Amino acid sequence: MDTPFSTLIRVASHEQHTEAETSTFMSDLLGGRLGVEAFARYTEQLWFVYAALEGAAGSLRADPLAGPFIQPELFRTAELERDLAHLRGPGWRAGLRALPATEAYATRVEECARDWPAGYVAHHYTRYLGDLSGGQIIRDKAERTWGFERKGDGVRFYVFEQITNPAAFKRGYRELLDGVDADDLEKQRIIDECKRAFGFNGAVFRELEGEFPLSA
Repeated sequence: MDTPFSTLIRVASHEQHTEAETSTFMSDLLGGRLGVEAFARYTEQLWFVYAALEGAAGSLRADPLAGPFIQPELFRTAELERDLAHLRGPGWRAGLRALPATEAYATRVEECARDWPAGYVAHHYTRYLGDLSGGQIIRDKAERTWGFERKGDGVRFYVFEQITNPAAFKRGYRELLDGVDADDLEKQRIIDECKRAFGFNGAVFRELEGEFPLSA
């Protein structure tokens, strides 16, 4: 392929990415039309997805394709748990409940981690590169809408303290993608899995929209 693989992924999944970003739930959340309860419920769903992503990380460190992507500075589970303790209180685990779409999403991540490391990379890319980019918009909106301390409890999920230069980190990540040792057919399968990942995100947003219909 003459076009860098990272570019192919970005271009091919652009439509699904845009659909997820502009979902009704996310638009209402970022527009300040939903309360902090909706933000907390969304944060809960993220916990299940990242528990799946990071729970599988140890078993993939030695994998020649997925291993280079396992970078601890990206890990989000501990930050999510701190946010949930702030949002829900110390007993947050007792009320933790995954939406059906979230369960399907986490299950697919676990399946890829177990059976298809290249597919796991597709989910890894979709989540973490998004967190480093659009996730910062969510953090800023949440701070201003619900009064969270800047980069403090409630929004720590979006704060990558160990990554001092996000732009440089993302460049390095894309270089890893460009160096993936896979033939064109396998690369297309990875691209398709990226699209599937955005589809899972969209399904989660639709179910959250059902729980938090805009009353205005």
